[in-house]
Amino acid sequence: MPGPLPGPRPGPMLTAALSALALVLTACGAGAGTGEVRTGAELSAVPAFNEQPYENVRDGGTVTLPLRSDLNPQFNRHQGDTTLDTLTVWRWYNPVLVTFTPQGEPRFNPDYLVSAVDERIGDDTRITYTINPRAVFNDGTPIDWRAFEATWRARNGRDTAYIAQSTDGYDRIASVTRGADDRQVVVTFDGVHAWWPGLFPELVHPAVAADPAVFNQGYLNEPHPEWGAGPYTVAAHDRQNSTITFERNPAWWGRPGKLDRVTLVQMEPTAKINAFRNGQLDATEAESADLLAQARSAPGADVRISARTASFLLTVNSAAPLLGDPGVRRAIMQGVDRGQLVDIAFQGMDYTEEPLGSLMLKPYQEGYRDNLSAVVDGGPEAAAEGLDALGWVPGPDGIRVKDGTPLSITFVQTGDTPASRAAAGALVAMMRAIGVDLQVRQVPAADFSSVLANKEFDLLISGFMSVDPYGIAGICQLYCSTSQLNNSGTGTPELDAQLQRVATLATPAEQFAAANAAEQKALGSYGLLPLYSGPETWVTRADLANFGASLFHRALPETIGRTG
Repeated sequence: MPGPLPGPRPGPMLTAALSALALVLTACGAGAGTGEVRTGAELSAVPAFNEQPYENVRDGGTVTLPLRSDLNPQFNRHQGDTTLDTLTVWRWYNPVLVTFTPQGEPRFNPDYLVSAVDERIGDDTRITYTINPRAVFNDGTPIDWRAFEATWRARNGRDTAYIAQSTDGYDRIASVTRGADDRQVVVTFDGVHAWWPGLFPELVHPAVAADPAVFNQGYLNEPHPEWGAGPYTVAAHDRQNSTITFERNPAWWGRPGKLDRVTLVQMEPTAKINAFRNGQLDATEAESADLLAQARSAPGADVRISARTASFLLTVNSAAPLLGDPGVRRAIMQGVDRGQLVDIAFQGMDYTEEPLGSLMLKPYQEGYRDNLSAVVDGGPEAAAEGLDALGWVPGPDGIRVKDGTPLSITFVQTGDTPASRAAAGALVAMMRAIGVDLQVRQVPAADFSSVLANKEFDLLISGFMSVDPYGIAGICQLYCSTSQLNNSGTGTPELDAQLQRVATLATPAEQFAAANAAEQKALGSYGLLPLYSGPETWVTRADLANFGASLFHRALPETIGRTG
């Protein structure tokens, strides 16, 4: 679970990968700025989501919201093939036990948890959760200690038949047992664990974890509302049109949802803007200056901007035929002008930042260190020298050749906007300058999940969102050779052991030091190149409450609605 924000609690657990240039569409277009340039550090203290108490949100109405990239066929947020959209969909109709304030303080949902108490027992951390006695899954199964045990069993990595989204933290739990009764669960760690609130924010139904085949495949193209719980349940799932609709759940015991109906829909970025302007969507992300200018001109539009708790990166697929040599991968990274990509990404957005030097933490978080500069130094000249030494000789057209094979690789461009085209074009020019022929393959944003899952790329820009403030705890999810999030194919068992050791250290300060050392070594495998974080920019209807750019906060579903 990755790093801390400034403040009392260290910080973020990683979640699934996001669509590359569906999130990286922060680029290029008409200058729509106001002239006041802000930084990520400044925006990290300014959430913008029209926060309203439950009582201020009116009853009734409908809301239609966009997915960030696609309606993933994998609906199980705990399984390894998920994206952030999987989590977004999941939270609308499944138990949400823990949320976080924008700055990362945990909040326990009383509809599920009466209390959560941590204590030190000798050298170990022990958490006692007391569960609301009314809490049940939609099929009538009690939400009790067995749901915690099932979630842990599927996520701890001991049975490799479960393809888990991440084992980080769960692999440090020694036992999950019944407490004073079925509605109390005792979670005991092997040693100290500072990041425990990030481990059980959502639960899996015990029936799902009973069989690895059900866990891995049971949710494919099937949301299974009977295994869910919460203020809303699934009313309709239209796979062909990539939409899913929720309505109030008659089995819900807590505060009712404010809305009559919520629909989530997948659209390409430009289509989202047009749908917002036409009144078909109630919010849209504006990932570039031109899209922001179009969206903010709609009547009643409200622009909501804060720092984004995301990291974008270039993944170099070491399993690709010409990229198995780490020297070639290093040269490619040396040839990438990350500053230019940052400039493209935020042109006209009144925002700037230095390129990221870490994927664990953001520059405004405690413990952040630029770990990249020590392993990817030099620029195009150093890249050319490295390729020369490896025997890649420039041909008559400038493209390098070795043993009769040209150094030609493919970049997958997700989506088709001025932003994504500009980033792809810049990469082509950068690679050409070092003698690499970069071919661009453009695919729809809806295909992102399959491209990622099947590793159908040589180079790919993608991103991930940190959904809680415990970033250091996700270091293995980032870099371990067995991680579903590490799509570069790099890593070794020895490095895995070094990464896993970080979580065993007793204090945040010790973990920060060890994590930075391990990350520097991981980045030296030349599979993952940090790029930037960027701002989160939503344009919404002015009366949409508890939704927008909210840093680590994700509002409980029942609180989202309209004011007035």
